[in-house]
Amino acid sequence: MRQRMLKAQLDLSVPCPHTQDFEPCMGPGCSDEDASTCMMSEWITWSPCSVSCGTGARSRERYVKQFPDDGSVCTLPTEETENCVVNEDCSPGSCLVTEWGEWDVCSATCGLGMKRRERMVKMPPADGSICGAEVLEVEKCMMPECHTIPCLLTPWSEWSDCSVTCGKGLRTRQRMLKSPVELGDCTEELEQVEKCMLPECPIDCVMSDWTEWSECNKSCGKGHTIRTRIVTMEPQFGGDPCTETIHRKKCKIRKCSRGQGNSDEKRQHKEQREKRRSKQGRVEGASEHPGCRMRPWSSWTECTKLCGGGIQERLMIVKQKFKTAQLSSCKDRKEIRACNVHPC
Repeated sequence: MRQRMLKAQLDLSVPCPHTQDFEPCMGPGCSDEDASTCMMSEWITWSPCSVSCGTGARSRERYVKQFPDDGSVCTLPTEETENCVVNEDCSPGSCLVTEWGEWDVCSATCGLGMKRRERMVKMPPADGSICGAEVLEVEKCMMPECHTIPCLLTPWSEWSDCSVTCGKGLRTRQRMLKSPVELGDCTEELEQVEKCMLPECPIDCVMSDWTEWSECNKSCGKGHTIRTRIVTMEPQFGGDPCTETIHRKKCKIRKCSRGQGNSDEKRQHKEQREKRRSKQGRVEGASEHPGCRMRPWSSWTECTKLCGGGIQERLMIVKQKFKTAQLSSCKDRKEIRACNVHPC
């Protein structure tokens, strides 16, 4: 007979091959009786004890796997009997328990482990007391020596700082392999990465480019011209605030002739009075300019922005040009003004 031990069962659904192997053998100098060789099976599990309390008997059996080659009868026993004790104390204060069950498989596939077996309470004590019989036994078990070293790892390190100073970023942590790689296969991850979130990054105000300077608002004398820009992105999360949206500067095309400034003002007042009296609902009367006759101002265009500073335009187109017109005074005109300058 030869034997081998089970080191590990990798797939519980597939039965492992046998661990014992038999073959007939004949030793020299044996008598005829001893020459009879029977091959017997392993002993079958013990039967339950014959009593439920006190000392009884139990038995187990085996069978002949192969009879002797010479045709003789097997003399080896096929049944074995032994005493068994169940519930040593059979007094009214004792409880009846079953026999011990079979030992569980060892908890380790190699090296030192633990195994356990259980039994059940069949009947509690007749006097109503608590059953004091043990129903669980645990003992050590030794499996074949382990030949590989498990994957030994250090604890995880602390998480690193976030990869950014504001907004969304990443952070990492690592651990190291303590056992040499060649002594065991280690598939555990050695680095972990996770997202991290810091306060939102500040966003500065963004503004458009300045427009061209508008025409001077006076045809003679001192006036002013403007240029504008709009807010394309409001500041967020403590970013730099927006600055002015309108620039104004002085302008002077030419000196006004004597009395021209007063006459211009009188003409403007007259035009306003005529406008109020008009029953056709005209927007604005025609404005006279030296050397040409102009059409009335068009209506202001819609503001380019609802808030934060926009611009509006209106046009005055030449209707009739006289021979005495000067190039600088008789041409189409455009006015620009700021609108909706309140902050958003």
